[in-house]
Amino acid sequence: MSSLKMPDINNLLIAGSLTHDPAFRKTANSTSVVNFTISSNRKYRDNSGIWRENICHVGVVAWHKLAETCHDVLKRGSSVLIDGELQSRNWRNDDGTSRSIVEIRARRIQFLDIKTSEESENVRAEEEKADLPEEKVESTDFDFGYQNLKI
Repeated sequence: MSSLKMPDINNLLIAGSLTHDPAFRKTANSTSVVNFTISSNRKYRDNSGIWRENICHVGVVAWHKLAETCHDVLKRGSSVLIDGELQSRNWRNDDGTSRSIVEIRARRIQFLDIKTSEESENVRAEEEKADLPEEKVESTDFDFGYQNLKI
């Protein structure tokens, strides 16, 4: 049995809300990085049948394009679903004390705050207009019957 090896698995899926606005910065070689903290709540009944809530605060770090998107989209209170892995890092403070932290390194982040469909349509229409040259932004007389479709 000593030939069996434990597989290397480090996978985490967690949902929560941002406790503060994300802190965005660039490293010395211009790599984008963002750090934020989420709170993930768990409700349960204790032995006496009373509902309790356990709140877990977890640090998250995202890199590259994901960091830039988080910086643009997220703010305090935003709800997210994070797929990532746990990582630990150590450093020394200016006073010489050693510090360490365990945080989530995000691979994917799903933004859970949903805009109303009307807001989404307005944003999408503005983005489409911005992408087209000015002379091509014209209304057409074509009606395919999809304007009032509710999805």
